[in-house]
Amino acid sequence: MKIVIGNDHAAVAMKKQVSEYLADQGHEVINIGIDQEERCNYPDYAKKAAEYINAGKADVGVLICGTGAGMAIAANKVKGIRAVVCSEPVTARLAREHNHANIITFGARVIGIEMAIAILDAYLNAEELGGRHAERVGLITQIEEKG
Repeated sequence: MKIVIGNDHAAVAMKKQVSEYLADQGHEVINIGIDQEERCNYPDYAKKAAEYINAGKADVGVLICGTGAGMAIAANKVKGIRAVVCSEPVTARLAREHNHANIITFGARVIGIEMAIAILDAYLNAEELGGRHAERVGLITQIEEKG
């Protein structure tokens, strides 16, 4: 799977660990984040990751900042993106199954690397469910289209 990963200055170390883990699992990791802890603007990285997904350059995205909230808010401003903040694996699995989330975010100041890996595993091993869930995702898309 092609996974675009982005981060801000608060998440440099965690991004590196997560990227290595994903690569070890056989995923193609596309790093669009920063590798130094110089202050930066997380919305720029959220937008870039969202654009990679919309362009078909990546299947899903992982965004990491201090809390995950800012990245999710910014990514969700891009049409077609369903980004969810995850602080534990159940939300990650259900976000993929029920909400067809194409980006997950989490906070380097909120969770440790062990939890980040558990979240990634839950998310990446889940599959989007159809039926009523697909109908609801369709309703979300309608809201996005009509404002």
